[in-house]
Order: sequence, then structure tokens, then C-alpha cells
Amino acid sequence: MTSDPDQALLNLLRENARASSAELARRLGISRTTVQSRLERLERKGVIAGYSVKLGADYEKSLVQSHVLITVSPKLTQQVVTRLAAIEAVRVVHSVSGSFDMIAELAAQSMADLDAAIDAIGEMDGVERTLSSIILSTRLSR
Repeated sequence: MTSDPDQALLNLLRENARASSAELARRLGISRTTVQSRLERLERKGVIAGYSVKLGADYEKSLVQSHVLITVSPKLTQQVVTRLAAIEAVRVVHSVSGSFDMIAELAAQSMADLDAAIDAIGEMDGVERTLSSIILSTRLSR
């Protein structure tokens, strides 16, 4: 565990964002009120922006996932990002250096759903080129 108390708290929240203040306090060896104060301060500072659902491993394994590398017309970048956000299968979009401009991470219930999402990306105004890779397995996830 890290010696930085805030980082230790954040690490525990990454494991389980629903952990109670009492559980966090017990695992960190500090009082519950100290945990609550740290959480409030981290939220105020914007370090903690919210709490979300982590999907179960079995459910995640049932999804078909891919990375889609995308080359975009520079003047239409924001328009493409807005349209990507509207596609349910798109989970994350990264801006990257290199021969592509973005990498989109997709996850869908079926190969047909994934194929439709990839086609929709390729058909967008401003998308010049794509390269898709289906994820076969995940070797490490933190």
C-alpha cells in the first residue's frame, strides 16, 4: 500500500466505490470521520468526480470488444467526438499521437452489434480512415 493517505483511499475506492466509510477507515487504520473528511476534500478539489458501476468479470467477458483507430479531418474533430459519444457501444475515446488521431474502445452484446457500431464510425463525416482490432482476451486490467 502507498504511504500517501489520499492515494491509499483512492486505491481502495477503485476496488470498491461502494465501500462504507467504516470499511475504508478499518482498512486504512484511521477514523471514520477522517475518511469522511478526506472524501469531502477530494470531492471538493475535483479529484473524485463521481462514483460509478464496475461491471462483473463474467458480464465483461460476455461482451465483444474492440479498439478502433480513427483518422479524422482536423476541422471536424469535435463533430466526430460528439457523434462517437452518441454510439452506445463506444466506451472511451482517446486522442493519440502517431498515424491515427483517436482510439475508440467499443463493447457490444454481439458481433453484429459491434460490426454495426464500427460501420457507423466509418461512415461519419470527418472520419477519413479506421482500423479495427477485436479484443480476444484481456491479460491485465487494473
